[in-house]
Amino acid sequence: MKLRPAMLFFALGLTLTLIRAAESKPTTGSDPMAQMTTYYFALITKGPNAGTGTPEEREKFQAAHLANIARLHTAGKLLIAGPFLDDGDFRGIFIYKCATIEEARELAATDPSVKAGRLIVEIHPWLTMKGNIRDPEFPAPSNKITP
Repeated sequence: MKLRPAMLFFALGLTLTLIRAAESKPTTGSDPMAQMTTYYFALITKGPNAGTGTPEEREKFQAAHLANIARLHTAGKLLIAGPFLDDGDFRGIFIYKCATIEEARELAATDPSVKAGRLIVEIHPWLTMKGNIRDPEFPAPSNKITP
């Protein structure tokens, strides 16, 4: 059975979260799921139009792509964004903070490089402890989880 790379990233993140939770000293009296939250993990890959156009056109798309990232970050909808440093088909990741996967898809569709088919975004719901990533809504984790 061949696993898709996005599922491997998802499984790795979930595994690391569960290991961290298992190593924490539990406190009693509350629901452990209350300490969890859902984000939307996006794996960005090359689209069918990746690399097309003149160097000037590619620079304009990159500038527009980065402006869209900044806009979503400022709006509090994009918590993490970054490229992979190799030159493979996998280009980078986003972690969206939104209410639904549909909203995450709508946000991804605002990217000019996605609209132009230069990038493809595959989105998955991702469960993690509140505070595990820099989200202004949640304080840093206490390293304690309740059973």
